[in-house]
Amino acid sequence: MELGIWTVWLVRAAWIATILLMVIGSIPISKLRLFHELMLIFAGRGKILQPSSSQKWTVPQKYFAHFYVVGVVWTTLLFAMTWMYAFKMAPLTGGSHVEHWFKVWRAVFLLLLMEVHVLRRLIESFYVFNYSPCARMTFLVISPDCSAPLSLCINIAPEVVTFAGNQVAEFIAKGKSHTSAPEFDLFSSLSPLMKLGWCQMIGAVIFLWGWIHQRRCHAILGSLRKSPSQAKEYIIPHGDWFEMVSSPHYLAEIVLYVGLLLVSGGTDGTIWLLFGFVVGNLTVAAGETHRWYLRKFENYPANRSAIFPYVY
Repeated sequence: MELGIWTVWLVRAAWIATILLMVIGSIPISKLRLFHELMLIFAGRGKILQPSSSQKWTVPQKYFAHFYVVGVVWTTLLFAMTWMYAFKMAPLTGGSHVEHWFKVWRAVFLLLLMEVHVLRRLIESFYVFNYSPCARMTFLVISPDCSAPLSLCINIAPEVVTFAGNQVAEFIAKGKSHTSAPEFDLFSSLSPLMKLGWCQMIGAVIFLWGWIHQRRCHAILGSLRKSPSQAKEYIIPHGDWFEMVSSPHYLAEIVLYVGLLLVSGGTDGTIWLLFGFVVGNLTVAAGETHRWYLRKFENYPANRSAIFPYVY
């Protein structure tokens, strides 16, 4: 139990540190310039990457695919372990037992949604985006997608890991003679997800809304560089939420995380911190992108906001 508590607070401390960095870096005081530069390193990618950024902290932007391979493997591992743990839990009666059963299956649902998200991002990295050969990014840009899955299930992660370890040890000890495992049935292992509350269903709808719009916006961005001659050319994107904001794919990501926050029930401080980081980081990146567009194109649409329509 103590290890579980320490794990939760270690993850929370990491999110708190990065959020404080963004807050301090946003204060327009010259003495805090170092924090401002560190904040931009977190948001640095592609055209908005600061020229002063050291090359040793950056990688080609096409490496997004490599990072998402890791993200998919990591998310799949957490999802599979948590799902099997939930499947073997009996839906016990009694207040505390039912509450814990619900919490475990809610984590399964959160990880399922995250799996859908990172799988699409991996596919897009290979088949949708055509990154400029000179485009680079800081490797910290991808950190939320690798850290988010753990944050979504951090409260039950220690018991899930213990369960998985026990299963492996039991399999090694008994080998092929082990026959006590219940027969696996896909429908019965997913049916508890249908018993989740209205908050989870509404959250899933909002998640899918953001997911669909992000896919559309990414398709628009990918279509701007269909031929090799366009590899180094920047074009003003149009369509979907691009008519309202400069970075609709970032807005869609925030909407997507609003959905995850609702699915979680809004009672987990770790997920709130994850959400705060996502909003802050993407807002900074969107602001830099918007200013870059204004400098680059004299005819850039004046009615577009950076990320939040009619607000910023």
